[in-house]
Amino acid sequence: MELKELKEKAKILGIKPKKGLKKTDFIRSIQIAEGNFPCFGTAKDYCDQLNCYFRKDCLFK
Repeated sequence: MELKELKEKAKILGIKPKKGLKKTDFIRSIQIAEGNFPCFGTAKDYCDQLNCYFRKDCLFK
């Protein structure tokens, strides 16, 4: 997922990216705002967060 798309998603949720924030941490802050666990990049072959916007990117990166 491109940074531009992440920024657009964050803007919709009212999140302002902090300078120097890693992309993974930025995604995790979006996950929290969406009501999901901040777990991007930690899944090992399975994820039970079926409604997470980043699920596909996380599992197949």
